[in-house]
Amino acid sequence: MGGCCSHDVSVRGKVDSEVDDGEYEYDHDNDNDVSYEHCGAWVRLRGSSRFVSMYTQQGKKGVNQDSMTVWEDYTGEKDMIFCGVFDGHGPLGHKVSQFIRDNLPSKLSEAIKMSQQKVCKYYDANDADTASFDDVYPENGHNMSLASWEGCFLKSFDEIDEYLAQEINTDSYCSGCTAVTLIKQGDQLIVGNLGDSRAVLCTREGDELIPIQLTVDLKPDIPSEASRIINCEGRVFAAEEEPDVYRIWMPDDDCPGLAMSRAFGDFCLKDYGLISLPDVFYRKITKQDEFVVLATDGVWDVLTNVEVINIVASAPRRSLAAKLLVKRAVRAWRYKYPGSKVDDCAVICLFFDEQPFLSHSQSTRKNRHRSKNLHKSTRNEDTETVDGKVGVELDEEWKALGGLARANSISKLPRLARNMSRRQSYVP
Repeated sequence: MGGCCSHDVSVRGKVDSEVDDGEYEYDHDNDNDVSYEHCGAWVRLRGSSRFVSMYTQQGKKGVNQDSMTVWEDYTGEKDMIFCGVFDGHGPLGHKVSQFIRDNLPSKLSEAIKMSQQKVCKYYDANDADTASFDDVYPENGHNMSLASWEGCFLKSFDEIDEYLAQEINTDSYCSGCTAVTLIKQGDQLIVGNLGDSRAVLCTREGDELIPIQLTVDLKPDIPSEASRIINCEGRVFAAEEEPDVYRIWMPDDDCPGLAMSRAFGDFCLKDYGLISLPDVFYRKITKQDEFVVLATDGVWDVLTNVEVINIVASAPRRSLAAKLLVKRAVRAWRYKYPGSKVDDCAVICLFFDEQPFLSHSQSTRKNRHRSKNLHKSTRNEDTETVDGKVGVELDEEWKALGGLARANSISKLPRLARNMSRRQSYVP
């Protein structure tokens, strides 16, 4: 969708009053810390901590189907943190979202521990006489390859989807959930994405803050996604009333019309091309990287990547960053789509260090000038965030996500031609 006209705020007091504005029907319980200990990790469902800001707000479509969680000291390691944002849809989407939130982190943790044990066994069996300790156990004592990280994500996502099929009421046949998840271990970021939520990293170039999109919005109009769906006898087309929104439909029925190509649940479409296989990405954090934002599509539908990182950087306190971003997204919904119902929004901001930001006037001055030269945004429009510096082979017409190694599939994907008729099938 197009860019939003969210205005810059240079006065700190104005920002403070904005996040407490009653027009947003503020839930006073939402800022209360909800956390508990689980298997050596500190689990947070809302609130903030030293490096994390979290906030979610119900939209106007009914119960809030967005959920989120942060696990500090993940897998029992002091330098590891897990973040996840989950967006439910369908009649029981909120139940599916909460189920994934409560079960996926522990399932993934189990897979990681098993993989780490294999590394230790491999070292004990093969390298004890020839390799130094640091070769196999750098810094944190565990050295997992990108392939191992990918395997952990793929295995746990698949098992959780099977578990969901067994445990959730049959009414969830047409309900599901997307997920964007992130693990930070030392200076490593591993991102697992399923659906159309998004992760965007903020890095610095001189005095300028630059967004780097870490994920691809997995929508049915991506050619590789559409090809898989069509090969499974599913259908991909946009309804006449929404010509720009491509959806997945069953072979003989105009339902359910799912607007993402991968998700947990939605078992009515699992035989017709919908999968629960996540995209997995890796990035080594640099000294220039400052924070990463995970958010559901309620935010990205109305704000560009550039706007999001500037809003987060403008927060007077890091603990308020996620809340300020949600409030701006709600404002943008009301400005851009006054006749539409505001979507649910959930945001996690993960900061990498305790260094202060530039003042808002400094950090936005150049970005304001820069944003004037950008094309109007679409869901994956921020091509300024990519620079091709990645070790994968891609067609020349595409660009790769900057500084990012992608574990599976392609990293920047074109959409289907917008002149497809309502009933026209995509032929790869």
